[in-house]
Amino acid sequence: MKNLENNEEIFAQKNNTVMTNPVGKYPEPPFERQFQPFPGLAHKMNPVPDHGEESYIGSGRLMGRKALITGGDSGIGRAAAIAYAREGADVVINYLPEEQSDADQVLELIEKAGQKGFGIPGDLREESFCKELFAQAVEKLGGLDILINNAGHQKSNESILDITTEAFDRTMKTNIYAPFWIIKAALPHLKPGSSIIGLSSVQAYDPSEDLYDYAQTKAATTSYVKSLAKQLGPKGIRVNGVAPGPVWTTLEISGGQTQEKIEVFGQDTAFGRPGQPAELASIFVQLAADDASFATGQIYGSAGGSGQP
Repeated sequence: MKNLENNEEIFAQKNNTVMTNPVGKYPEPPFERQFQPFPGLAHKMNPVPDHGEESYIGSGRLMGRKALITGGDSGIGRAAAIAYAREGADVVINYLPEEQSDADQVLELIEKAGQKGFGIPGDLREESFCKELFAQAVEKLGGLDILINNAGHQKSNESILDITTEAFDRTMKTNIYAPFWIIKAALPHLKPGSSIIGLSSVQAYDPSEDLYDYAQTKAATTSYVKSLAKQLGPKGIRVNGVAPGPVWTTLEISGGQTQEKIEVFGQDTAFGRPGQPAELASIFVQLAADDASFATGQIYGSAGGSGQP
C-alpha cells in the first residue's frame, strides 16, 4: 500500500495535479525594505521571485511557435519565456543592457528546455531600435507568430509636481510608444493564428495615487488591446491582455513602490501576499495557444481577488 501511495504522489507531481493552498504558498509580508537602482536584478531580490524555474511543467501546447517577449529577463516576461520554451516554442527576449546577468539565466533555461533562445538588449524608447528588434527576432527565429509587449517602466511619485517631463516621457515611451512601434513592425510578418499580448494592470481600473503616469499607460494598453483586436480580427490575428495585481518583481523594488509599501506589499490581496510571476505564466500560454482561438480583445485578470477584468 505504501509503494502505491508513493507512486501516486510521483505521478501527481509529474503531471502537476497536486492541489496546493494558495494561502501560504509563497512568501508574505512583512518584507525586507530593499531598493535597487532601475532597472534592478531579480536574482538580487529578497526573496528571489519564482518565475517557474523549478515548477513549470510544459505539455507541448506551443510546439513550433516563435515568440518575442520584451522585458523577458525578469518578472512576468521571464515567467512567460520559461513557460513558452517548455511548451515547445523558440523565444527571443529583449531587455536593457544592465539586465544581462538576469537575461543569461533565462536563455540558459530556454536552451535546457531544448528550444532556441536569443537575447537582444536595447532601449525600447528608441523607434529605430524597436524596428531593428523585430527584424532581428524574425531573422534569428526564421519568422515570428507571438508578440508579448511586456516591458514597462513604473516610478512611484507622491505628487504630480514631482514628475519631470523627462520622467513622464520615459514612462510613456516605454509603455505606450514601444508597443506601437513594435506592433507596426510586426504586422507584415504575422500570419493568421498569430497572437499579440499586452501587459495591462489593475492600475488601469483602480489607479493608485502615486502612480499617476504609469496608471495612464495601463489604461491605454487596455484600450489598444480592445481596439486592435477589432482591427486585426478579420485577419485572423488575436490580440489580448493580462492585468496583474501586485506581483513580486524588480519593477517594484527599483522605484515602482515606496519602501513603506514594499514592506507590506501584497497584504491587501485575498491571500495576504503578492503574486509570483510563475502564477501568471499559464495565462500567457493559454492566450497564445490555438485552443484559445475565440479569445480576442480580452483582458485576463490575475490580481489575487482585486481588479475588474
